[in-house]
Amino acid sequence: MTDAAELRRRTKELLAAHPPATTERLDFLRARFDAGLAWVHYPEGLGGLAAPRSLQAVVDAELAAAGAPDNDPRRIGIGLGMAAPTILQYGTEEQKQSLLRPLWTGEEVWCQLFSEPGAGSDLAALGTRAVREGEDWVVNGQKVWTSSAHLARWAILIARTDPDVPKHRGITYFVCDMTDPGVEVRPLRQITGEAEFNEVFLSDVRIPDSRRLGGTGDGWRVAQTTLNNERVAIGGTAIPREGGMIGKVAATWRERPDLRTHDLHQRLLGLWVEAEVARLTGVRLRQQLVAGQPGPEGAGMKLNFARLNQEISGLEVELLGEEGLLYEDWAMRRPDHVDFTGRDAGYRYLRSKGNSIEGGTSEVLLNIVAERVLGLPAEPRTDKDVAWKDLAR
Repeated sequence: MTDAAELRRRTKELLAAHPPATTERLDFLRARFDAGLAWVHYPEGLGGLAAPRSLQAVVDAELAAAGAPDNDPRRIGIGLGMAAPTILQYGTEEQKQSLLRPLWTGEEVWCQLFSEPGAGSDLAALGTRAVREGEDWVVNGQKVWTSSAHLARWAILIARTDPDVPKHRGITYFVCDMTDPGVEVRPLRQITGEAEFNEVFLSDVRIPDSRRLGGTGDGWRVAQTTLNNERVAIGGTAIPREGGMIGKVAATWRERPDLRTHDLHQRLLGLWVEAEVARLTGVRLRQQLVAGQPGPEGAGMKLNFARLNQEISGLEVELLGEEGLLYEDWAMRRPDHVDFTGRDAGYRYLRSKGNSIEGGTSEVLLNIVAERVLGLPAEPRTDKDVAWKDLAR
C-alpha cells in the first residue's frame, strides 16, 4: 500500500527528473500525471496510485515547497470537480484514457450542459432531445447558465432520449465536443457587467454513441454523481482560517477603525464564527470523502456557502459606507474564472447573488437536505409517474 513516505520518494523523483525551474509548465504537469501524482486516489495509469485520498496533501506540500506549477484549478474547476469523477465512475476504459489526462493538465477545459430555460430547478424536466441515428445521436435543444462554455473543448451533457417514460427515466448522459458543427455559444451578461455564463444552442449536433456515459436512459443516475460532486466543489473548498470573503471584511475592520460601530462589530463577530464553523465542517466533509463518493451532505455545505457569502458581502458594503457603493468597472468581459477575493466589495456583493442559484438553487437544496439528509417526508409529486411527453409545459 502506498504511504506518505512512498509518495514523498516518488515526488522527489519527479522533481529530480523534471526540475520546475527548467521544465515547461505543461511538460511538468503531464509528467506529474504520468507519475500518478495528479490525484493519488485515482487508479494507476489514470493520474493516480490507488492511494488514500488524504495523502494528496503530502504530494501537494512537497511540490509547493519546490515551486512546482499547479494546473490552475480555478480555471478548470468544472472538469476537475464534476466531469472527472463522473468519467471515472461511468466511463469506459477508452474514455478514461483519452479524456482524463488533458482534463487534469488543463489542456482541455470542460463545461456543463445541464440547465435549460424551462428546466433549472426541475432539471429532470429538460427537453433537449437526442435521437439515435445509426452509431450517432443527433441532439437538438438549448442549455443555459453554462460557465466557461466560451473556453471549453468538452461538455458533460444530459438530453432526453425517451419522451414516453417518466421524466427521470428517459435521460441519457453524453460527452459533447464543443467544437462540433451545430454548437453555438452566446454570452449572457450578468449584473456584474461580465459574461461569465453563456447560453448554448445545439442544432443537429452529432454525438457518437462511444461518447455516452452510462446506459441509455440511465442519465439521471449518472448526473447525480456529477451534481453531488459539484456541490462539494462549490461549498466545501479548502481554505485557511479567515480565508475567503470573511477575511476581506476582517482586514478592512482592522485597517479602518474609523468605520467601526457597535452594531457592525456584533454582526462581524457572528459571521466570523459562522464562517469558521463552515470551514471546519468542510474539513470534516472532505475527510468523509476519503471513504467514498460524496452524498447529499454536500447540499448543506453549498446552501450555507451561498447564505454566508451574501450576508458577508452585504456587511462589507455597509461597513464601507459610501465607498461600498462604488464599482470598479462595468466593462463587458468573458472571464475564465470567478475571483471573489481579488476584486472590490461591489463585485463581491453583486456576484454573490448568483451563489444561491448556481449549483442548485437554495430552495432545491433545502428539499434535498430535508428529504435525503434529515429523512423528512417528501412533498407530494403528481408528475412522478407521468410520461414526459404528457407533462404540462
